[in-house]
This record gives sequence, C-alpha cells and structure tokens, in this order.
Amino acid sequence: MFVLGITGGIGTGKSTVASIVRSAGIAVLDADRIAHDLTSRAGETTEAIARVFGPKALNEDGSLDRPYMARLAFTNRRALDELSAIVHQKVVETMDRELALAGQKKVKVMALDVPIPVERGFVNVCDQIWAVDCDRDIRLRRLMRRGMPEEEARRRMDVQMTPEEYAGLARHVIVNNGSLAELESRVLTLLDEELTSRGILL
Repeated sequence: MFVLGITGGIGTGKSTVASIVRSAGIAVLDADRIAHDLTSRAGETTEAIARVFGPKALNEDGSLDRPYMARLAFTNRRALDELSAIVHQKVVETMDRELALAGQKKVKVMALDVPIPVERGFVNVCDQIWAVDCDRDIRLRRLMRRGMPEEEARRRMDVQMTPEEYAGLARHVIVNNGSLAELESRVLTLLDEELTSRGILL
C-alpha cells in the first residue's frame, strides 16, 4: 500500500489539496478531524490535557475548551508543542488502526492529512510526503477572510514550522499561490505521475 502524506502550515491550502486527493477516489485520514473527535468528549485525551494545562482547558462536560486552548497554544510555541504531543499519541493510535485495516482490505493507496509532520505516526509511515506552501501574505489574507483577526493570524503562522522545515521533509512542494483550478490541475497531475510510476490504477 502506498501511503501519501500531505502537510503544510495554516492557510496554505493543505486541506484543499487533501480534498482534491479524496475526490480522485483515495481515502484520506484527517488528523485534525480525528483530534477534534477525541477532544469533543470527556475521555483519556481531555483528561491528559487538563493534567498539563489545568481545569480551565475543559468545558463543564469534559470536552476541550477550544477557544481557550487556541489562544494559549497559538501564542506560545511550548504550549502548542505540549498540546500537540498529548493529542498526537491518540491520533497516531487511531491512524495506525485505520492503516492496518486498509492493509488487510488490500487498499492500494491511502493519504494522511497532517498539519504537524512529526516522525512517529507520519514521517515514518509515509512512502512520500507533499508539503503545501504559499506566500505569507496570501496565507494571511485567507485567514482573515475566515474571520480571524490579523494579529492572531500572524501569531498562528509564527508558532508553526517554517516553510523550509516543511519542505525539508517533502518529496514535492506544492505552491498554492494561484487559483483553485490551477491547484487542482497540479495535484491531479502529480498524483497521476506518482501512482502510474508505481503501477497503481485507481
């Protein structure tokens, strides 16, 4: 099974690339979605977060207080790293189960959509990694169009990995400075080339 990793910083269009890959008939495991599910209810993940960040990190029902943690994590690189480490372990466990199940079913290709490309559970399981990037001012405009204040958008970008760090892990860097049509054409062409070179037909 060919495992494709898709990663990139906030506002680069990583999730859009993953959606294009999904539209081509490839199953995509979305780390953000898995993490959201794990923190939307009381459980081992949220209990571990509360032990590190205190009871303010949780809502009354035991779920994660997202606005509180977002403000904390995206203004403090250490807090972001600590939160990521806690959630990452559970996300990896879920992805490992899904990949094992796909292997049993003889699935030919799977993709992982991961914002923080850590070694365990992403880099070490991917046969190839694509990093999505775009100009910083374009990222900023995209985030502000989503309703994010400029100062917060800049902070969020600043605490994440640099474009060079993402690129250092990747076989291909997809630059997303243009239109959606241009991005779709680039992604589908690249996907076709990589799958064809491996004799994989969807």
